Amino acid sequence: QVQLVESGGGLVQAGGSLRLSCAASGSTFRINAMGWYRQAPGKQRELVAAFMSGGSTNLASSVKGRFTISRDNAKNTVWLQMNSLKPEDTAVYYCNAHVFAMDYWGKGTMVTVSS
Repeated sequence: QVQLVESGGGLVQAGGSLRLSCAASGSTFRINAMGWYRQAPGKQRELVAAFMSGGSTNLASSVKGRFTISRDNAKNTVWLQMNSLKPEDTAVYYCNAHVFAMDYWGKGTMVTVSS
């Protein structure tokens, strides 16, 4: 089992920045991919940024140049630095950890970007 706790969401004006954190606990040694997804109202959940198995990084084209994902393996923590935020970034952001064939999810943190 893996538990994920997110923090750092909130309300920000367009052009502003937020930093999300995700702390993992439990069987973290089994995690082979970890990152962030988001779900806007009326839309499907989508990948934002993630560290994939093998160490590569996957970043959605809509956030390239604005968002950065980073991690501290010793702390089992992943961050999402979001700059130049746009109203279309408004969504619930979920931390995800992939363990073999299973996905674990945090409860989500709301990010609201006002125009």
